[in-house]
Amino acid sequence: MNDEKKGKSVMDQIRIKGLRIYARHGVFEEERKLGQSFIVDAVLNTRLQEAGEKDDLNLSTDYGAVCEKITQVMTEETCLLIEAAAERTAREILLSFPAVESLELTLHKPQAPIPLPFEDAAVRIRRGWHTAYVALGSNLGDREALLKMGIDGVNAHPFCRVEETAPVYTTTPYGGVEQGEFLNTVMKVRTLLEPEPLLDLLQSLEQEAGRERKVHWGPRTLDLDLLFYEDRILTSPRLIVPHPDMENRDFVLKPLCDIAPGLVHPVSRRTVIALLRELEKNGEVHVTAKRM
Repeated sequence: MNDEKKGKSVMDQIRIKGLRIYARHGVFEEERKLGQSFIVDAVLNTRLQEAGEKDDLNLSTDYGAVCEKITQVMTEETCLLIEAAAERTAREILLSFPAVESLELTLHKPQAPIPLPFEDAAVRIRRGWHTAYVALGSNLGDREALLKMGIDGVNAHPFCRVEETAPVYTTTPYGGVEQGEFLNTVMKVRTLLEPEPLLDLLQSLEQEAGRERKVHWGPRTLDLDLLFYEDRILTSPRLIVPHPDMENRDFVLKPLCDIAPGLVHPVSRRTVIALLRELEKNGEVHVTAKRM
């Protein structure tokens, strides 16, 4: 189903077709030594209305600079596979041109060593930025410093940008384990990582903070939970998204509502503000104060 049928806005596009580059990618040593011609097509999904209305290149993406970046990436490193060359090229475009939300990149290898008549060999990939929401909690050690460590750790990853953080709340423990009060907040993350690599990053930051998983729902130095990843519904042995228990946690819903009250839960199809209001009316309440 395309974006128009889903009701999503369709983005504008900048299209680059037939960019020819001489580079040295290939499985065979001769290809890497002698090189050959590659052709790149790119479709950049972005927003162009303001640039068009104001006639201002600074509000758009300079496609000449994009072509230079593609050429640079394709020629500065050697890959065995054109899949790898395409992946690196797409990633560098997204990192270098902030207005590009996503892209489709086709890398052609018309002189591929195929001992049969053929016109072209190519790979096509689609990559883009994703929006995720991550809950943070701490009730051991310097709680505020540990929350900041989690936020800064995500933001320091080259494929992540923390776009917004909610206020911090003081909360009583959840789950029946006697322990100290928590500090909780939520952050909005823009990321090129897929869900499981993002989970790997979150768990590595928990380990750096000295988290020990000895008691279920027990005390922890730093807890990082992936709440939403776009509108995806995922179930694997390691990860369930959306977070399966968030509707019972006001210490998650309250800070989440501070930055995204209209966010729709893809399973229940209810907004997070509606989930919070129902929980405050009928469920357990753990938030005790907002820390300014």
